[in-house]
Amino acid sequence: MTQVDQKLDACGLTCPMPLLKAKQALNGMDKGLVLEVIATDPGSVRDFEVFARQSGHELLESSAADGVYRYRLRKAQ
Repeated sequence: MTQVDQKLDACGLTCPMPLLKAKQALNGMDKGLVLEVIATDPGSVRDFEVFARQSGHELLESSAADGVYRYRLRKAQ
């Protein structure tokens, strides 16, 4: 299991807020650190996949259980 350096609870927020909060958190982190995001917005699945592809950050994990979505991103730059 990947070590998480920072956690972000975006539960209850709707698109695009989970992604915007994640971007802000990543901006304040050093390269190589891992951010875990927990969200309840089903649209966040596509948002985080596209964001990882476009930004260069590595999407280490994307999972869903009981309406809760969990993402782990490794900061690229």
